[in-house]
This record gives sequence, structure tokens and C-alpha cells, in this order.
Amino acid sequence: MARIVKKFGGTSVADIEKIQAVARRAKAEVDAGNQVALVVSAMAGVTNQLVAYVHDISRLYDAREYDSVVASGEQVTAGLTAMAIQELGVPSRSWLGWQISVHTDDAHGKARIESIDSDELIRRMEQGEVPVVAGFQGIGSNSRITTLGRGGSDTSAVALAAALKADRCDIHTDVDGVYTTDPRIVAKARKLDKITYEEMLEMASLGAKVLQTRSVELAMKHNVRLQVLSSFTDEPGTLVVNEDEIVEQELVSGIAYSRDEAKITLTRVSDKPGVAAGLFGPLADASINVDMIVQNVSADGKTTDITFTVTKSDLERAVATLEERQSEVGFGDILSDPNVVKVSVIGVGMRSHAGIAQRMFQALAEKGINIQVISTSEIKVSVLISEEYTELALRSLHTAYGLDAE
Repeated sequence: MARIVKKFGGTSVADIEKIQAVARRAKAEVDAGNQVALVVSAMAGVTNQLVAYVHDISRLYDAREYDSVVASGEQVTAGLTAMAIQELGVPSRSWLGWQISVHTDDAHGKARIESIDSDELIRRMEQGEVPVVAGFQGIGSNSRITTLGRGGSDTSAVALAAALKADRCDIHTDVDGVYTTDPRIVAKARKLDKITYEEMLEMASLGAKVLQTRSVELAMKHNVRLQVLSSFTDEPGTLVVNEDEIVEQELVSGIAYSRDEAKITLTRVSDKPGVAAGLFGPLADASINVDMIVQNVSADGKTTDITFTVTKSDLERAVATLEERQSEVGFGDILSDPNVVKVSVIGVGMRSHAGIAQRMFQALAEKGINIQVISTSEIKVSVLISEEYTELALRSLHTAYGLDAE
């Protein structure tokens, strides 16, 4: 007998028919002798509509009331799913975040889970009941409903699996696993049987949309075995596991990309101590996250050009923030470019092999693709290129690293 947490996203519970299909999956686990708990998202499109209602009322809304409104979508799904399971003759009950309780901090709209009271759920699961937990929500220290931010149901599921000491956490979605790259762009992309937590974390943070970054961090911290699989087929998915569970490491496991990048270049920046802090400090104070950074010192050593990236949504605010500091810090022009994309090659095999970056640079050069910025970590190499070359770069790199399906 295994204890399993199964999470179903919005497309998986988009209508009554799909909710009934989720109920059948839950019953199949019970019939197999397993204990199962479900975590559900709001039905597809519901959260967007609730957010729109909030914005129609107020652009400067009370974040506590925002959470109260947008958390209601999961409440509906949880109740409907529990009823669907009951209709199949299996005991079931819905649980909201405050009823378990899922304790969070008080950062409304982006709360972080601190603890989960799991004793009652475990007792009921051992009696054969299927708890259906509303994802994305919890309760703060002020007894107000909190939400975990977009994609928070993944985090809810992993946190619940850790609290329940589950054998596995299944993330059911509209794809059937984790692929070497986006199969919509690269037809020869192939599904991975297993991927390490570190690789999945890099892929999630670098643009892959399969899993939410915080959920992977949590799974790695608590050693929760994850499986990404389809809600609509019975095909096996991709397991996200510790590195020691993968017998033979691939040199490169995947290639991710992010179109949500914008480049800023500051010219003729004074090359003296404190200038970088004077530039990036105000950006941090404005909650603008800076990603890739490169600096080129001039021949005379007196000035430098600094290039860095921010998200596209932060570009205008970043430029405005820097303009306010221009005379104080001292630099020439602010050049911005939203038409860029970040492409990243990821693999734990990089730790023990040389020449990974060189192969990437060579493959792009052969296609005439210019690299604008480079950043690296122990298991990834990222480059910034012009957005128009996205598809060509992905296909070329996929082939260069031998990832094409046969």
C-alpha cells in the first residue's frame, strides 16, 4: 500500500466531465489498496475572472480581500470533486486551507507555507476516505485567508505530500511529462523518464512551464518524489528524483528558453567602487529582479558599459528608476531592447565534462546567431540572443547535444 498525493490543475478540472474523470482516478488508487489525497486548482479560467473582478472594483485593492476573492475558485472545485468521488461509492470530503490548517506567513498574494496540520487527514485516509484539498491557499497568523501566488497549487501539493510523508506526489497536467525541450518547437524532443531535482529546478526557473519553481525547491528540500504526468492519458510520466536514483547521467538533459526577458545597457558608466551598488540597489528597492549581468571596461579604464536583463514587465519601471539615478551615479545612455530571449542548456553531467559551453557557442555560430550575454552555473549555460532566432537556436542545440528522438 502506498500513500499518494495527486494534484490536478485547472485544465484537468475544467468542467464536470473532467472532474468526474479525476474522481475515477482517485477511485482507481483506492481500489488498488492505496491511500490517496487530492489537491485541486480552480477550474480553467476561473481565477483569471476573479482577478478581473478585483481589478474592476479597485486598482489599489486590499490584498487581504484579494486573497479572499481569488481563493474561492479552489473551494468550488474541491467541493465538486468530493461529490464526484462520493458518487462512485468512495468516502470523500473537501478541505479548505484554513480547515487543515495550512499555516502561512502574512504575505498576501504570495504567501509561503510554514507548516501543515496533517494528523486528521492521515487518520481519515487510513479509514479509506479521500481528502480533496483546495490548493493555492492557506491561513495567515492574523486568521485571514492567504494565497500562494500563481502556480501555488503545485506548492500546496508538494507541501501536503511532505506533511503526509507520502510515497509520491503526482502532478497531473495537460502534458504527459518533462521533455528535453518544448515539443511544440522541436518535433524531435523526447520525454524524459527521470530528471534530477536540480535539473528540474533550473528548467522551471529558466522558462519551462511544467512545474512551478517553488514546488520543485520544496520537493528537493523534503525529498518528495514527484511525477509529472497527463490528466488525459494513462501513459507513465517523468519522475523528478535525487541524482543518485539516475544510474547513467545524460551530458545534457534539456534545453529551456524564456521569452520574458528584456535587455538594458548603460553606456559610459564611471568605473569606480560603489557604482554597481548605486545602480542595482534602487532596482532591488523597487522589487525589480536583475538576472544576467555583463560588464565591459573601456580601454582607458575610466568608464564601462554594463548590460543586464530584467523581465519584460519590469522594463519600463527599471528604465524610469535608472533615469532618476543618472546624474547621481553618472553614466551616458540607457539602451533597452525587449526583443531578446534567454536560451539555456541544462544538465548535471556538466559537472564532470568539459567543452559543454564551447559546443553551445559553436552550434549557434554555425547558424549565424550572435550571443549578446552569457551566464553560467554548475549545471547550466545560458545565453541571450535576438528573439527572432529562438526556434532555430533550440533546434540546433537540441541536435548538437544528441537529444533528438530517433
